[in-house]
Amino acid sequence: MFYLSEIEHKLRLPPHLLNLPLNEAIKGELEGLFVDKVIANLGLIISIYDIRSIDDGFIYPSEGASTYTKNHGVLQVKFRLVVFRPFVGEVITAKLKESKAEGLRLSLGFFDDIYVPAPLLPDPSRSEPDPENKNQVRWIWKFDELDYPIDGIDEIRFQVHNVSYPSMPLEQDKDSKPFAPMVIKGSLDADGLGPISWWI
Repeated sequence: MFYLSEIEHKLRLPPHLLNLPLNEAIKGELEGLFVDKVIANLGLIISIYDIRSIDDGFIYPSEGASTYTKNHGVLQVKFRLVVFRPFVGEVITAKLKESKAEGLRLSLGFFDDIYVPAPLLPDPSRSEPDPENKNQVRWIWKFDELDYPIDGIDEIRFQVHNVSYPSMPLEQDKDSKPFAPMVIKGSLDADGLGPISWWI
């Protein structure tokens, strides 16, 4: 689920940070640039783990800011990131965020774009209006003549079906949902998956 990834980056260090220890100043700038952002095919950046190498900075004329780059014979800043990138088949525990006719939306607290479409819910499942929220439905799995609701009380185990990195749309309707740069599609259709209380 979490990985260490090493990357290199051209970094401009503003003059007001030059009085700080170099590692501290660079780490702060890198955190502002990368933490809580998604890099396509890499994942969601959780934190800067460490800085592997920093070469001498070059100060461009009339700028006053130190730039750590390959230009003018110096190297880029090399550092490692803690990345959230689940693999296909991984089983993860999450909380219910939304329950709609199309399926479920789950949340890990720090990541909310996890969707379980209706065809990947336990079979047979049905939806009915949620008495507590008129804008949502409640999904119910029927097994051995008993109903097992997915009501958001328990944590939910799901299996990662795929991870995608959609292209950013050029324009978006006002009423469309916010763009998600990383989307996880999950499944509950296997033994041991679904609300934890089902299997205790």
